[in-house]
Amino acid sequence: MTEPRERIRNRTRSRARTRTLLVLPAAALAGLLAACGNDDGGGSSSGTTTPPPAGATRVTTDLADFKITLSQQNFTPGTYAFVMTNTGQHDHALEIEGPGGENRSDTIAPGESTTLTVTLKDGTYEIYCPVDGHKDLGMKTEITVAGAPVNTPTTPSNPSTPGNGY
Repeated sequence: MTEPRERIRNRTRSRARTRTLLVLPAAALAGLLAACGNDDGGGSSSGTTTPPPAGATRVTTDLADFKITLSQQNFTPGTYAFVMTNTGQHDHALEIEGPGGENRSDTIAPGESTTLTVTLKDGTYEIYCPVDGHKDLGMKTEITVAGAPVNTPTTPSNPSTPGNGY
Protein backbone atom coordinates (compact mmCIF):
# COMPACT_ATOMS: atom_id res chain seq x y z
CA MET A 1 0.00 0.00 0.00
CA THR A 2 2.91 2.28 0.48
CA GLU A 3 3.83 2.08 -3.14
CA PRO A 4 0.69 3.84 -4.52
CA ARG A 5 1.03 6.66 -1.96
CA GLU A 6 4.68 7.11 -2.92
CA ARG A 7 3.73 7.26 -6.60
CA ILE A 8 1.10 9.89 -5.88
CA ARG A 9 3.61 11.99 -3.92
CA ASN A 10 6.18 11.68 -6.71
CA ARG A 11 3.59 12.74 -9.31
CA THR A 12 2.58 15.70 -7.17
CA ARG A 13 6.22 16.76 -6.76
CA SER A 14 6.81 16.32 -10.48
CA ARG A 15 3.83 18.54 -11.31
CA ALA A 16 5.01 21.18 -8.85
CA ARG A 17 8.48 21.16 -10.44
CA THR A 18 6.95 21.47 -13.93
CA ARG A 19 4.83 24.43 -12.83
CA THR A 20 7.88 26.07 -11.27
CA LEU A 21 9.89 25.53 -14.45
CA LEU A 22 7.11 27.18 -16.47
CA VAL A 23 6.45 30.07 -14.07
CA LEU A 24 10.09 31.15 -13.65
CA PRO A 25 10.77 31.85 -17.35
CA ALA A 26 7.41 33.60 -17.67
CA ALA A 27 8.25 35.83 -14.70
CA ALA A 28 11.71 36.55 -16.12
CA LEU A 29 10.17 37.45 -19.50
CA ALA A 30 7.66 39.77 -17.83
CA GLY A 31 10.50 41.51 -15.98
CA LEU A 32 12.51 41.86 -19.18
CA LEU A 33 9.55 43.34 -21.06
CA ALA A 34 8.93 45.82 -18.25
CA ALA A 35 12.58 46.90 -18.38
CA CYS A 36 12.32 47.42 -22.15
CA GLY A 37 9.30 49.67 -21.78
CA ASN A 38 9.13 53.27 -22.96
CA ASP A 39 11.91 55.21 -21.25
CA ASP A 40 11.49 58.97 -21.27
CA GLY A 41 15.21 59.42 -20.84
CA GLY A 42 14.97 60.71 -17.28
CA GLY A 43 17.37 63.47 -16.34
CA SER A 44 16.81 67.06 -17.31
CA SER A 45 14.20 67.09 -20.02
CA SER A 46 12.21 70.25 -20.45
CA GLY A 47 10.56 69.13 -23.68
CA THR A 48 6.99 67.89 -23.80
CA THR A 49 5.14 65.46 -26.00
CA THR A 50 1.84 67.31 -25.64
CA PRO A 51 0.22 69.32 -28.44
CA PRO A 52 2.28 72.38 -29.33
CA PRO A 53 1.40 75.62 -27.57
CA ALA A 54 -0.06 78.48 -29.57
CA GLY A 55 2.71 80.55 -31.10
CA ALA A 56 5.21 77.67 -31.38
CA THR A 57 6.82 77.28 -34.79
CA ARG A 58 5.96 73.86 -36.23
CA VAL A 59 8.86 71.77 -37.57
CA THR A 60 7.77 68.61 -39.35
CA THR A 61 10.31 65.91 -38.51
CA ASP A 62 10.65 62.59 -40.35
CA LEU A 63 12.37 59.81 -38.38
CA ALA A 64 13.40 57.10 -40.85
CA ASP A 65 15.90 54.24 -40.71
CA PHE A 66 18.49 55.88 -40.09
CA LYS A 67 17.98 59.49 -41.05
CA ILE A 68 16.35 62.60 -39.58
CA THR A 69 14.74 65.08 -41.97
CA LEU A 70 13.59 68.49 -40.72
CA SER A 71 11.16 70.69 -42.66
CA GLN A 72 13.35 73.74 -42.05
CA GLN A 73 17.04 74.45 -41.61
CA ASN A 74 17.04 78.07 -40.40
CA PHE A 75 16.19 78.72 -36.76
CA THR A 76 15.96 81.87 -34.65
CA PRO A 77 15.54 81.84 -30.87
CA GLY A 78 12.03 80.85 -29.82
CA THR A 79 9.64 77.99 -29.13
CA TYR A 80 9.44 75.15 -31.64
CA ALA A 81 7.13 72.15 -31.89
CA PHE A 82 8.99 69.25 -33.52
CA VAL A 83 6.11 67.16 -34.87
CA MET A 84 7.66 63.75 -35.48
CA THR A 85 6.48 60.81 -37.55
CA ASN A 86 8.31 57.50 -37.49
CA THR A 87 8.42 56.38 -41.14
CA GLY A 88 10.99 53.67 -40.42
CA GLN A 89 10.79 50.02 -39.44
CA HIS A 90 12.31 50.48 -35.95
CA ASP A 91 11.37 52.41 -32.81
CA HIS A 92 12.76 55.96 -32.80
CA ALA A 93 12.86 59.06 -30.59
CA LEU A 94 14.31 62.55 -30.86
CA GLU A 95 16.81 64.20 -28.55
CA ILE A 96 17.85 67.84 -28.86
CA GLU A 97 20.96 68.99 -26.96
CA GLY A 98 22.44 72.48 -26.87
CA PRO A 99 22.47 75.81 -25.03
CA GLY A 100 18.74 75.56 -24.32
CA GLY A 101 19.22 72.28 -22.45
CA GLU A 102 18.58 68.65 -23.20
CA ASN A 103 15.13 67.58 -24.44
CA ARG A 104 13.90 64.11 -25.38
CA SER A 105 10.69 62.85 -26.90
CA ASP A 106 8.91 59.62 -26.12
CA THR A 107 10.05 56.60 -28.12
CA ILE A 108 7.58 55.89 -30.89
CA ALA A 109 6.90 52.74 -32.89
CA PRO A 110 6.83 52.64 -36.70
CA GLY A 111 3.87 54.63 -38.05
CA GLU A 112 3.36 56.58 -34.81
CA SER A 113 3.71 60.33 -34.27
CA THR A 114 4.46 62.58 -31.31
CA THR A 115 5.38 66.20 -30.64
CA LEU A 116 8.37 67.57 -28.73
CA THR A 117 8.09 71.26 -27.81
CA VAL A 118 11.35 73.04 -26.97
CA THR A 119 12.59 76.58 -26.50
CA LEU A 120 15.77 77.18 -28.49
CA LYS A 121 18.36 79.82 -27.63
CA ASP A 122 21.24 81.13 -29.76
CA GLY A 123 23.84 78.44 -30.41
CA THR A 124 24.46 75.06 -31.99
CA TYR A 125 22.23 72.07 -31.24
CA GLU A 126 22.77 68.39 -31.89
CA ILE A 127 19.62 66.53 -32.89
CA TYR A 128 19.70 62.72 -32.88
CA CYS A 129 17.86 59.49 -32.17
CA PRO A 130 18.86 58.26 -28.69
CA VAL A 131 17.58 54.71 -29.28
CA ASP A 132 20.17 51.88 -29.15
CA GLY A 133 23.04 53.14 -31.32
CA HIS A 134 20.90 54.84 -33.97
CA LYS A 135 22.98 58.02 -33.63
CA ASP A 136 26.11 56.05 -34.59
CA LEU A 137 24.26 54.68 -37.63
CA GLY A 138 23.88 58.24 -38.94
CA MET A 139 20.58 59.25 -37.37
CA LYS A 140 21.79 62.71 -36.38
CA THR A 141 21.92 66.27 -37.61
CA GLU A 142 22.94 69.67 -36.32
CA ILE A 143 21.23 73.06 -36.39
CA THR A 144 22.39 76.54 -35.56
CA VAL A 145 20.03 78.97 -33.89
CA ALA A 146 20.90 82.60 -34.57
CA GLY A 147 19.11 85.84 -33.78
CA ALA A 148 17.47 87.78 -36.58
CA PRO A 149 19.92 89.89 -38.59
CA VAL A 150 20.23 93.46 -37.39
CA ASN A 151 18.84 95.96 -39.91
CA THR A 152 21.55 98.44 -40.82
CA PRO A 153 20.66 101.67 -42.59
CA THR A 154 21.66 101.77 -46.24
CA THR A 155 21.86 105.55 -46.33
CA PRO A 156 24.47 107.53 -44.41
CA SER A 157 23.32 108.83 -41.04
CA ASN A 158 25.04 112.19 -41.72
CA PRO A 159 23.36 113.87 -44.71
CA SER A 160 26.46 116.00 -45.36
CA THR A 161 28.54 112.85 -46.00
CA PRO A 162 28.50 111.98 -49.68
CA GLY A 163 26.70 108.75 -50.58
CA ASN A 164 27.46 106.79 -53.79
CA GLY A 165 28.07 109.92 -55.78
CA TYR A 166 24.46 110.58 -56.74
